[in-house]
Amino acid sequence: MENPFNMENRKTISGFSKLSKRGKIKWIVENFFRDPELVMKDLISYWHHDEEQQRILDGFSENTISNYHMPFGVAPNFVIDGETYCIPMVIEESSVVAAASSAGKFWMSRGGFNTQVLGTTKIGQVHFKWTGIPARLYYFFPEIQKKLRTEALSVTANMVKRGGGITGIELLDFTDREPDLFQIKVSFETCNSMGANFINTVLEQFASSLKQYFITNDSLTDTEKDVKIIMSILSNYTPECLVRAEVQCPVGELGNFSGGMDAWQFAEKFRMAVKIAHLDPYRATTHNKGIFNGIDAVVLATGNDFRAIEACGHTYASKNGAYQSLSHCTVEDDMFRFWLEIPLAVGTIGGLTSLHPIAKRSLELLGNPGAEKLMRIIAAVGLAQNFAALRSLVTTGIQQGHMRMHLLNVLNHLQASEHEMKEAIHFFSNKVVSFSHVREFLDKLRVG
Repeated sequence: MENPFNMENRKTISGFSKLSKRGKIKWIVENFFRDPELVMKDLISYWHHDEEQQRILDGFSENTISNYHMPFGVAPNFVIDGETYCIPMVIEESSVVAAASSAGKFWMSRGGFNTQVLGTTKIGQVHFKWTGIPARLYYFFPEIQKKLRTEALSVTANMVKRGGGITGIELLDFTDREPDLFQIKVSFETCNSMGANFINTVLEQFASSLKQYFITNDSLTDTEKDVKIIMSILSNYTPECLVRAEVQCPVGELGNFSGGMDAWQFAEKFRMAVKIAHLDPYRATTHNKGIFNGIDAVVLATGNDFRAIEACGHTYASKNGAYQSLSHCTVEDDMFRFWLEIPLAVGTIGGLTSLHPIAKRSLELLGNPGAEKLMRIIAAVGLAQNFAALRSLVTTGIQQGHMRMHLLNVLNHLQASEHEMKEAIHFFSNKVVSFSHVREFLDKLRVG
């Protein structure tokens, strides 16, 4: 008998996007699943009970058939620049929220997190090819720049009223690396919005104005009038949209740690752990991933773009020519200092921040901050997450706490009853947790 689940026999379809949501699900389950009715029921069960809210969620993407739920948790006891916060976090990885909460509470009694926004500049680019002597292009550029600004006024007017807009325009010559290639690099201030749509709209207007300038300039030869726009797009690398978060205290105030480790031993091991992440990219990758465990969770909770922020952060970690730690630590003059500098292009108005019902609640939980304050909060959580991970690594090891938090996931996977869960949590309270150990414990419990 022919296997109906052979990939070669699965159907293609025209006009899929025109089907209703139920029609899309029906086609999918009938062609790709063994139990169509059960799968259809599962997918529909995750629809929002409020039709209006579901309509909003469906509008975020294309070909939506259901909702993918993620845990929404909070980390209390964060003192940031003298204000106390309860931090919203969306993440599925066990122990991340618990670790952030623990680090927040640890530093709450040691001065909290201090932050500083070092810059808020964002970048856009118009890439184009032009056949001519670069010096000639630079000669005409002041005139070109004036035309670009003037013809973009209809786009920039509202942003300028809010205190933002275009803050700089540069002409960059790439002809030593690619024949005839140039770039107009544009700096922007976008206030409380992330600004991607605004920036891209301005850049596309710039491209149109640039082309018109060359066509209509009688001072140029026919050859020089030929300009080819390659693309106009914002850059997600924003090294001047930068925030710093820091904690510090006298070494003696760090306290004592498990295994009889005193404050000075801890401080030196911690400093060395950060140093290793500056020396070894293999370690730096995992080290920085831990930072983004905290950052991404808050970015997701507030409806911002975690993919852009991660891409930017990892590029920034390579700014010195090698991939390195985003955080730093010193132990000098009896003071323990731990800090992080990271680019964070976020917004608190527009996009999902204004549409997603939970994103709006997250911002409300944080006191409806502006973009700069949100930068500060997110950086502090990233630093807290890094502190918690390194504290575990240089004391008890990472697995003890992580696997204990993972215990519930293992028990759910093994379909443990409520009674079995209680017994297992008590049994593993002081023991190493592993999937095989938990399964063995349940097997014995069930036999007994």
